[in-house]
Amino acid sequence: MTLINNKNVFVRIFRFYVDGFRNMTLGKTLWTIILIKLFIMFFVLKLFFFPNILNANFNTDEERAEHVGMELTFPVPESR
Repeated sequence: MTLINNKNVFVRIFRFYVDGFRNMTLGKTLWTIILIKLFIMFFVLKLFFFPNILNANFNTDEERAEHVGMELTFPVPESR
């Protein structure tokens, strides 16, 4: 690792992480697995399990805004 006399703290932090990542062996594999899992969680699961209900049930932005406002301001009645 070379000694860098750069005063900018953000550049030093960035270079610290770049040098650390460059020297990893097992870590690169683990980061690849983490990124694949994040892609699956946020892209694939969202597509199939979390449909956009507001776009399906309401035609305009005003209708969507009114529905969200009503849901936020009026509490759900308790069921006993």
